[in-house]
Amino acid sequence: MSTATIDGRKAESHFKAGLALEEKGDRLGALGEYRLAAAGGDPEHLFRLAYSLDLVGEEEEAVRAYEQAVSRSPAHVNALINLAILYEDRGEIAKAEKCLKQVLDTNPGHARAKLYIRDVRASRDMYYDEEHARDVAKRSAVLDTPVTDFELSVRARNCLRKIGVRTLGDLVKISEAELLGYKNFGETSLTEIKEMLQSKNLRLGQAIEGSGGRGRPAEKLAHVKGKVSESVLNKPVSALELTLRPRRAVQQLGIQTLGELAARTEAELMGVKNFGANSLDEIRAKLAEFGLSLRKLD
Repeated sequence: MSTATIDGRKAESHFKAGLALEEKGDRLGALGEYRLAAAGGDPEHLFRLAYSLDLVGEEEEAVRAYEQAVSRSPAHVNALINLAILYEDRGEIAKAEKCLKQVLDTNPGHARAKLYIRDVRASRDMYYDEEHARDVAKRSAVLDTPVTDFELSVRARNCLRKIGVRTLGDLVKISEAELLGYKNFGETSLTEIKEMLQSKNLRLGQAIEGSGGRGRPAEKLAHVKGKVSESVLNKPVSALELTLRPRRAVQQLGIQTLGELAARTEAELMGVKNFGANSLDEIRAKLAEFGLSLRKLD
């Protein structure tokens, strides 16, 4: 008789012992037996261990046991659903949705999975809305920063004062050409100002280009009009779950919503420092998931 068969029998023996102890009300004793049974790797044994751990509040170990149970093929359906609930409680919305999608891919009519995935998606939207609100609040705080908080040369400081620039928000409403048009404002001062703005992921003329959903030129979204709803266009870019480099590029361009991103061209994105072909491919793929694409030049 093979070791695997012996191990399987031992695991089953521990599992049955756990069930018997649980029936007698000895939950902790049952848990010990389930731990021994789970070492055999049977998905049902792993599920029972995870469920018992969850009942006694051992969430971390429960998650690990559920994850082991669903890693087997075919994945344990109840383990997937319970794991999704734990993920949602921990704020890991994407993981929760993935578990429930896995259930619905094989059983589209599964009632519990359909119910829970609606809740998870509602939590996801609420999470993104809150994150977007935090981003907007942070950005507003940055734009309200007085330019006098920065170590500028006397000439640059005087020029900004004379033209009525008090905050970074005022400064991003002015283009390079406008600044250079003021008396005594030269290339050295321009470089100084641009470096100051860059330290805050801002740039001259940024506000003129229309960051913010209301300022989005309708003609720039002609390629997606009628294909997606306004609610999709107004979703925060955080909904794309971009990796670090493309996310930073989007932040540098002052893009807040999917509609603002779709109004941009590939050339505009490629003009951002350290933004390469891989980042461009990622953004195109993520937008496509929402039925969107970058604007093409005619």
